[in-house]
Amino acid sequence: MSHALTSRRGSRLRAAAAGLSAAVVAVGAGELVAAVVEPAASPVAVIGSGLIDLAPSWAKDAAIALFGTGDKIALITGIAIVLAGVAALAGILEARRAGLGAVVLGALGALALVVAMIRPGAGPFAWLPGLIAAVVAVVALRLLMRTVQPIPYVRTEPEERRRFLLWSAGVAATGVAALIIGGVARGATRSIEAVRSALRLPQPIRPVPPVAAAADLGIRGLARIVTPNAEFYRIDTALVVPRLDPADWRLRIHGMVEREVEIGWDELLSLPMRESHVTLACVSNPVGGDLIGNALWLGHPVRELLARAGVDPDADMVLSRSVDGFTASSPIEALTDDRDALLAIGMNGDPLPIEHGFPARLVVPGLYGYVSATKWVTELEVTRFDRATAYWTTRGWSARGPIKLQSRIDVPRGGAVAPGDTVIAGMAWQQHVGVEGVEVRVDDGPWRPAALATAISADTWVQWSIPWTAEAGSHTIECRAVGADGESQTSEPAAPAPDGAQGWHRVQVTVG
Repeated sequence: MSHALTSRRGSRLRAAAAGLSAAVVAVGAGELVAAVVEPAASPVAVIGSGLIDLAPSWAKDAAIALFGTGDKIALITGIAIVLAGVAALAGILEARRAGLGAVVLGALGALALVVAMIRPGAGPFAWLPGLIAAVVAVVALRLLMRTVQPIPYVRTEPEERRRFLLWSAGVAATGVAALIIGGVARGATRSIEAVRSALRLPQPIRPVPPVAAAADLGIRGLARIVTPNAEFYRIDTALVVPRLDPADWRLRIHGMVEREVEIGWDELLSLPMRESHVTLACVSNPVGGDLIGNALWLGHPVRELLARAGVDPDADMVLSRSVDGFTASSPIEALTDDRDALLAIGMNGDPLPIEHGFPARLVVPGLYGYVSATKWVTELEVTRFDRATAYWTTRGWSARGPIKLQSRIDVPRGGAVAPGDTVIAGMAWQQHVGVEGVEVRVDDGPWRPAALATAISADTWVQWSIPWTAEAGSHTIECRAVGADGESQTSEPAAPAPDGAQGWHRVQVTVG
């Protein structure tokens, strides 16, 4: 291999590294500025949020199926990998033609600027982090390119490499330091957590009785009947969790109403509060999946808020809107009938966790979360399905999203099982209808009825179990539920899109 070829290859590698270093310092600068002036305008977050908004339903399903509640971390990692590739290419382009690579990196910063400005709730300085990132990227790349190009008769090749390594490492380290400082600054401004922790929830007008001991079978491996806040699933479109100060929060009710209603936090706290155990489920939950949880919610009935506004008889939908622009389309009957549809402020005895909608969110039994469980809710628009569409409806999902009758096997979950007497157990649900029974079969044998635990209410899931003598060999275990209305869980499989997964849950076990 000739010395000239080796030199050219080394120059390309240094150019690619220069692009990477420039990108790192640019991202660090943008994130640091965002942490100080407007966290929601984080360049990485706004680009990621834009990708979430543009993603088709199949891509969203695939991300949740692969990564579950880690889908956002996977997205940010993917963005970082793509950014690294584009930055390396920009460095090589810049080495070939001055200015070309700088345009590529500058365009990425400009993209973050534009997306931040057009997102719902953008603040007055939403443009600044993207602008800073763009400027820093261009300046850093131009400076680093001076260390990439050899200077004849001045330095030797080893000296050029050392000079470049020092400069590029210094620039990259500056970017990493900016990211760290930005993270510290962001944490230092999180006073909303302190506000939340100091909040004392009002007492409900009628506290619910304690969960009956017979509601939880106490079987190891079986999901708890009430899901702790820290274990409750989180699926939403927010890469940067909105941090709303209750003092600034307001809920506006408008649209097809006799009068607009607007309430603030203090007024909400003064309203009569109700407690209710409600199981929430994500429409992306596969058969047997864990994107479901049950909690004790505290809130004010939505039907009473809508009654204050005076709903037009022709209205059939309420479009709820989050502070970050997310919308959900709830059938109006689900918010005005006798079910406990709540504007919730409490979860399992504590103020709502910030990640779960603090200071207020919607909780509606009987509907999948994508059409009902709006977090950080600030607006209820009374309208019609033929006049308005919600976030996921525009992406091909069903507009109404009623919960489907489902059951799953928690014990055994699959894999190896010791021979002998054991138990098969799981969960079943059809919120706002209730579960009448569960049946289990092994290896296409006869269906046998399982014993149900005591249900908290028709709005929650229920545990079930059945004894089993495990014999050596491989076995297939299946379950199906029967609703309180007599409906039997269908065996016909269906993917989550467009209105929820269905089919019998089955697990494979090996006994021996």
